[in-house]
Amino acid sequence: MKLALDHLTVTDTTPIDLVRAAEATQCESFCLFMQSLEVLPRMPEFNLIGSSAEQRDLKAAMQASSVKLDMAYPFTLGGRTNVKDFLPGLECAAFLEAEFVNALVYDRDDARREDNFLTFAEMAMHHGLKVVVEFFPASQIVSLEDALALVNLADRPYEVGVNVDLLHLMRSGAALEDLKAAPDAFILFAQICDAPLEPHLTRDEEASAQRSLAGEGGFDIPGFIAALPAHCQMSVEIPQEDAILSGESVIERAQNAVRSVRQICYP
Repeated sequence: MKLALDHLTVTDTTPIDLVRAAEATQCESFCLFMQSLEVLPRMPEFNLIGSSAEQRDLKAAMQASSVKLDMAYPFTLGGRTNVKDFLPGLECAAFLEAEFVNALVYDRDDARREDNFLTFAEMAMHHGLKVVVEFFPASQIVSLEDALALVNLADRPYEVGVNVDLLHLMRSGAALEDLKAAPDAFILFAQICDAPLEPHLTRDEEASAQRSLAGEGGFDIPGFIAALPAHCQMSVEIPQEDAILSGESVIERAQNAVRSVRQICYP
């Protein structure tokens, strides 16, 4: 089963340590935050976008481990976003040979949101990068339906599409039937996790710090994977704050997360 290790699973890692964790889990690829974010307080300080030396070191580590980069974050489109400011990040993602860049959309203005997204998509594709939009309740693209409507404007099937996070899909009130009904050409990426059917934490805590290992929540993970088109790539995105507090290492947490997904799909 081809899986990528998502940086959110082990946010307390530098990019090079993330590559080592992906290798330890026998993942062929990983998904990367290119710079540290204040909203993820356990993340160490780094900025690949601002350092060509760090980019070169990471690429060398990737080549030594034969681990590739599936997706690069973050590209956040807000009301004050100047899309041209994304150019260094896109250049970094292209240098690291990422396949996808992930867009989060917060702009409340419909026309500006659409124009900026289309401009961003063109910039990304100019750098050989595919684009996925991640929908989630805190953004202005709150549902699978919203994301499909936005990517449809670009009209670039298999190049501009949707990143379906199972947690966000379920918390948006959607069902797996909605995913099955979506056009295959626009479902390009998926993030796998588990969680209780009824949330026990705040939205932000659940999304960024505490999800369940596969099989320990209430989500139908085999059904989710079966609903995805064959070309869709997948990552394991299972942050576990409780495991950090109990003393589990980065490698242990990464291995447990990836193993749980493989075991529930191939018991």
